This record gives sequence, structure tokens and C-alpha cells, in this order.
Amino acid sequence: MKTLIIVRHAKSSWEYDIPDHGRPLNSRGIKNAEMISLNLKNQINPELIISSEALRAKTTAEIFIKNLKIDSEKFYLNDDLYDFSGDSFIRVIKGCNDDINELMIFGHNNAITNFVNGFGDIPIDNVPTCGVTLMTFEINSWKELRKGTIIKTLFPRDLKN
Repeated sequence: MKTLIIVRHAKSSWEYDIPDHGRPLNSRGIKNAEMISLNLKNQINPELIISSEALRAKTTAEIFIKNLKIDSEKFYLNDDLYDFSGDSFIRVIKGCNDDINELMIFGHNNAITNFVNGFGDIPIDNVPTCGVTLMTFEINSWKELRKGTIIKTLFPRDLKN
């Protein structure tokens, strides 16, 4: 069995006139990434973390890694995750080493919502910024990726009073 933890990057800032790839998180994004990652503490233990190289995804991943106390040697950047349709997103997952049983991916919409709805068993209209979806797959190899089970979603709105 394989477990996939999918995280959409936290809320980014549109304050600066910079290329999309370099947009930073805004203050709400940082706060949500802190809140969500701390809530997941002791619930997940990814063996590999892969993030889009876009600044907003990379920063979100770094906040999770710090708060979950994950060894930074398990963290890799992959520009193929700077994907909005989902095709490259799927290729990155299928390309993972089969020794990895719990994988964490940080990326972008619409790729994430498309993936969750294509491979999950519960429809989700939109995975929000900093939204987390945990899925399991009854497979031995990531190359065999097929429909799985959504075992948990955690969105910022779930934790706000």
C-alpha cells in the first residue's frame, strides 16, 4: 500500500510585480501553513517530500518540514510540479522509487484538484490554498497508480473558529 499526502501551496502575494514563479507567500499563507502543519504533527511521516520550485510552494514545504521535524535530506525540488493541468504531476508521482511508501507532494491548482478528483473516491470542488489531501492506494509500485481512497482532508477553514 502507498500513501500520498498532497498539499496545495499556501496563499501567495500579488503585491509585487514579479514573475509568477517568484511570488512569495502572504501573511495569511504563512499563518495557514503554520496552522495546518502543526495540526498534522505526529499524524504523518513522509519518507520523501517533493515540491514545485515555485517560491510559494517551496516556502510552504519548508514550513511543513520545520514544524513536522522532517529531515531536510528527504526534501527535493522538481520543476515538473510547476504544473497546472496535472499531467506532469502524475508523471512525478509515477516516477517515484517504490521503496517510498509515504510520499508528500507540494504543488499547484488545477493540477491538485484534478488529481484528487481523478484518483480519489470523494469529489472535491476545489482544494483550497494550503489544503491537504491524504490518499491511500492499494498498489506496490507508484507506476501502478490508479484510483485510491481519500482518508483525510484538512483545509484551513476546518481549523478556524
